[in-house]
Amino acid sequence: MNKLAKYRKKTSILIIFLLFFVFSSISFAETDGPFKLESRAAILIDALTGEIIYEKNIHEQLPPASITKIMVLLIAMEDLDSGKIKLDDKVQVSPNAERMGGSQVYLEAGEIQIVDDLLKAICLRSANDAAVALAEHISGSIDVFVQRMNERAKELGMSNTHFKNATGLPDAEHITTAYDISIMSRELLKHPKIHDWLTIYMTDIKVGKNKNVTQSLVNTNKLIRDYQGANGLKTGLTNDAGHCLAASAKRGNLSLISVLLGGPTSNSRFSESKTLLDFGFANYDSLPVCRKDEVIKKVKVSKGKENNLNIVAENDYSLLIKKGDSKDIEKEVVLPETINAPYEKGQKFGEIILKNNGKEVGRVNLVAEEGMKKASIIDMFKKVTTIFLGNSK
Repeated sequence: MNKLAKYRKKTSILIIFLLFFVFSSISFAETDGPFKLESRAAILIDALTGEIIYEKNIHEQLPPASITKIMVLLIAMEDLDSGKIKLDDKVQVSPNAERMGGSQVYLEAGEIQIVDDLLKAICLRSANDAAVALAEHISGSIDVFVQRMNERAKELGMSNTHFKNATGLPDAEHITTAYDISIMSRELLKHPKIHDWLTIYMTDIKVGKNKNVTQSLVNTNKLIRDYQGANGLKTGLTNDAGHCLAASAKRGNLSLISVLLGGPTSNSRFSESKTLLDFGFANYDSLPVCRKDEVIKKVKVSKGKENNLNIVAENDYSLLIKKGDSKDIEKEVVLPETINAPYEKGQKFGEIILKNNGKEVGRVNLVAEEGMKKASIIDMFKKVTTIFLGNSK
């Protein structure tokens, strides 16, 4: 082989190697999805179904900073709904709450605040002192409240989360994941009233024992002001956690939740949240199937005080579909012809099975609109009498 042939062979091998390297690099880049994010972990989900649209390191355990307070807000909303606490409850601020560092509204030990204003301070200022004061009001002590936070996380399936406090202040054992945060964010948004606080951009509260100091609160979530449809949720920042943001927005029927952890700058968490949300709204639609408590069918009741029962949908239900995909969804209602009394309100009796092109894409539980006791002998006599008199007319 002459020198020219050897040179051509070496050159060909080099070109093949370079082409392999270039195309390999392109392939790896494509695994990052339709865009690259600087945040360490990220997720985008459909708020109604929980379906994941985009993910990056979603199960990596990371410090969440003040995004922790989403769980505080969730427990508060659940207790408001149950009547355990009220918005006008008077809360005495403890020395423990007063000495919380980080973001705060400078509450004084011994001063009285109401739950409503504490929620404003948490949602807008991300106030650690307000979060601790509210937690102590709900559970009696911060330790008991944190235990409840962990129990609720377990109930929700947040398997990679462990809370050590109610503020998000640094602790090596205080960890969660982008995926787990999306779970508790979705649960919080099931309480529509939370938007009364999450969507406020600016407001004031009075603090101090004599209420002689005005704290002007500006929402740390800038998306509330400048992103169409934004309606929550929570920012977070510590040196360990970096810049974090759980954001939610709704346009038309589609509600989305994005979570970013470990962002390099404050601006990046907002710009990357917009990127995620924009991608979701541009490419997906939400197709409503049924509303909670919507009557699906009336069925006959045997041995009950009444003859019929309204069967209703257990929850709101929508399907996440890509724009341009078929919206021809088949609905199969599976219910018995007759139901025997007694039964409880909310008892499951059937399902709606949803199919797209013959493939199952979802199910909705069908439940009793009201409970019913078994008919007594007197009730049965009245029924027979009514039927007899009706037929004799």
